[in-house]
Amino acid sequence: MNTTITDIFFDLDHTLWDFDKNSELAFEAILNQYHPTIEINAFMGKYIPINQACWKLYQNDKISHVELRYNRLKHTFDALNYAVSDESVNEMADEYIRILPDNNYLFDGAIEILEYLKNKYRLHIITNGFADVQHRKITNSNIGDYFQTITNSEMAGVKKPNPIIFEYALHSANSKKENSIMIGDCLDADVQGALSAGLDAIFFNEKKIEAQQNIKQINHLLELKKHL
Repeated sequence: MNTTITDIFFDLDHTLWDFDKNSELAFEAILNQYHPTIEINAFMGKYIPINQACWKLYQNDKISHVELRYNRLKHTFDALNYAVSDESVNEMADEYIRILPDNNYLFDGAIEILEYLKNKYRLHIITNGFADVQHRKITNSNIGDYFQTITNSEMAGVKKPNPIIFEYALHSANSKKENSIMIGDCLDADVQGALSAGLDAIFFNEKKIEAQQNIKQINHLLELKKHL
């Protein structure tokens, strides 16, 4: 146990909640209904990097959440050279948000590590996701009881990496930055955002991308036992 840390802040998507897996299941159902000729692996191969790029624009206030929902789908269909109407894109975007939280795959070790940490620290979530969708993900995957507070970007009025969202979360948790640590999958939003705001941070590097040597990182959630 790290005796200086009292509060742990987790990101949700791509950190605890397996966004890519759950997203694939949602799109598989949608494509079967709307565009059954499109193969799911081909679609996801284009969608995943496009979605990541769109989220980066969104978290830096370059596009709105309406544009995020539209662009990531429209750009995916364009990349597949598949013609689709704006009306159909918007319809699928709405359907995707509606059914996405019905899939509840968590990363391997998520429940075990939350069980391990819950009696040693106070646990919280900071997410840039949309409030209603994130609430349904947390509820449907049965992890809500682990967390004392849940901060989303709509509540804070800004998104990670803006330091204001970290200040908001710390205030909500009644915790101090020197006694807090952030765990997330995004180097910019979660790790650098937290470090710039004065919190410690651990990079959940599940995809094993290259990162600076001085950044604490784990490749599997259960590796948190070595740090906390």
